[in-house]
Amino acid sequence: MSGPLSGVKVVELAGIGPGPYAAMMLADAGADVLRVDRHSGGAPPNGSGAPPAKSGAPPATSGAHWDILNRSRPSVAVDLKSTEGAALVLDLVEKADALVEGWRPGVAERLGLGPDECLARNPRLVYGRMTGWGQDGPLAQSAGHDIDYIALSGALWSVGRKGERPVPPLNLVGDFGGGGLLLAFGVCAALIEARASGNGQVVDAAMVDGAASLMTMTFAFRQLGWWTEERGSNILDTGAHFYEVYETADSKWFAVGAIEPQFYAELLAVLELDAKDLPAQMDRSQWPAMKERFGAIFKTRTRDEWAKAFEGTDACGAPVLSPWEAHEHPHNEVRETFVEVGGVRQPAPAPRFSRTPSAISKPPSVAGADTDEGLLAWGVAPERIASLREQGAIA
Repeated sequence: MSGPLSGVKVVELAGIGPGPYAAMMLADAGADVLRVDRHSGGAPPNGSGAPPAKSGAPPATSGAHWDILNRSRPSVAVDLKSTEGAALVLDLVEKADALVEGWRPGVAERLGLGPDECLARNPRLVYGRMTGWGQDGPLAQSAGHDIDYIALSGALWSVGRKGERPVPPLNLVGDFGGGGLLLAFGVCAALIEARASGNGQVVDAAMVDGAASLMTMTFAFRQLGWWTEERGSNILDTGAHFYEVYETADSKWFAVGAIEPQFYAELLAVLELDAKDLPAQMDRSQWPAMKERFGAIFKTRTRDEWAKAFEGTDACGAPVLSPWEAHEHPHNEVRETFVEVGGVRQPAPAPRFSRTPSAISKPPSVAGADTDEGLLAWGVAPERIASLREQGAIA
């Protein structure tokens, strides 16, 4: 293993979405993460604890699995409802620096794997919990998804065009930005503190909290009078002509974000416009008319022609690439922003470290595919593995 977290041992109680993303971040950064998938007891596990692959998703072959979020760590399948399975996880916890789980509040406790039981076995343990609403509050036990959490945080309201309904930004703001990344940050922060104090603690990472945190700058702009309450009327929400996406001659798209005056001047130069003939950049009353003018200009060339025109300037423009073509851009090629592992193209680990680089250590596994290997690596004796299998406690 390489990466700045090399030597850190993490037990992941498998879930879906943001929990696995946080565990992937830790594993890519070098942590020894052991993913514990649920095993129903006796029969082989069905999938990885995630929903079954949707139509068109590649089938699992040769021990590999479709869910890239499960990369860089082995999977063991344990019957957590059995006494033997729960005891095994507590033994693993005793050797771990951290545990991450993404279940509803109370589920881990009912399995005997809650913070009290785990910290009793390992007082230095960082217990990371990922939920939508948090561990307490009126909605703590309610079901929800990314769209619900960002709706309550104020983030969803803010995304969209003037006069139109809010637009869900995929599940990037709740699940991954305000969820998985928040959990990974919280675990790392608590690990640093635990090494100094010798005491572990619980990290309560809630997507509603994280999404609200991501809105901090918007709140600041509001206090400064730079942000109106009308959606799609501000600098960063498609209100401004200089921070917008425009259609090109080939029905593709080009993005511009020339906020600072010097960058705006370069943008005008690329568009062959003279500032003397135009209203002031920050004259909000003229933004709609300027958007129409810019739109007509961008329709005169293809996306790639505009990319060539902006090349080498500080006009802050970029072609809007699909996820399936982004790897072909020269900048992404040079930086290897996307890599291919196990025949699957995917985003590379981030961020980058100069001395202890992160790496994808292995492709994702089918649930339980690494049960023997993973348990042996964590010091579970072969005889116990055999006994647990006979009891149906592991896959």
